[in-house]
Amino acid sequence: MPENNPIRIKTISQFHTLRGLQKPKHPLISVINFDDMEQPSESLTQSLIFDFYMISVKRDMDHKYKYGQQDYDFDEGIMFGMAPHQVLSVTREINGKNPSGWMIMIHPDFLWNTPMATSIRKYDFFDYSVNEALFLSEDEEIKLQQIIENIKQEYQTNIDKFSQNIIISQLETLLNYSERFYQRQFITRHKAHHQFLERLEILLDTYFEGNNLEKQGLPSVQFLSDEFNMSPQYMRNLLKSLTGQTTQQHIHDKLIEKAKEKLSTTNLSISEIAFELGFEHSQSFSKLFKTKTLVSPLQFRESFN
Repeated sequence: MPENNPIRIKTISQFHTLRGLQKPKHPLISVINFDDMEQPSESLTQSLIFDFYMISVKRDMDHKYKYGQQDYDFDEGIMFGMAPHQVLSVTREINGKNPSGWMIMIHPDFLWNTPMATSIRKYDFFDYSVNEALFLSEDEEIKLQQIIENIKQEYQTNIDKFSQNIIISQLETLLNYSERFYQRQFITRHKAHHQFLERLEILLDTYFEGNNLEKQGLPSVQFLSDEFNMSPQYMRNLLKSLTGQTTQQHIHDKLIEKAKEKLSTTNLSISEIAFELGFEHSQSFSKLFKTKTLVSPLQFRESFN
């Protein structure tokens, strides 16, 4: 299977040319349907670097995607976004499938000197290392499709002084609906999330029961998110929606659980326990313990005597 060097796509016009599409109606924003794009004549793997934002809904693709550390296929309607300068690895298999879905590309210059230039970065689905794509229901797809058609219709008509503001308003609506659906997914994907919580507990138990604490200290939020191929922000949002606690709070809860075990079942000093739990100074351990339990480590130990 041929593999090419990464292709940097600087403009939307360049992408249109690469995919055999007509010249875009607007140089800084474009909506395309996947069934309009030229399909490769052979299987290949290709890495692409975009200099613009991209949001897409894809299904029934003969492609496999690697984005950040996560692999995707698109047999269902799935949405994800990319920010400028991120890398997307695409493997195209020739298997006879008819691709469907759409893509909107927005060059940062289109947003220049508008509030959206900054606010677009707040949306979690533009995170490079995001793990969880957005799985859309049929009604959700229809809603987003309507907004996309409004954007497309606006930039394909005669451009005037109102066009940019109208398109940006529609784009913000698209992103806000996507954020709503993204948060909904935390609630509706019960089985996958239950399995995630089980795996997280196993991972933390394994970490705390080994020698990692003395050597490396507490597990970081980044360490846990890397283990699950999630961005730290996505993991935080997921845990917050499932348990009401952040990732850091989960780490601290596990720490306090292990500390209570050592305080109640061993004769180790407070300093020795603090060291075994990854603290350089026992005062830091005692302060955290009291914050979490409202008693000092020594008071907790004395309650067992």
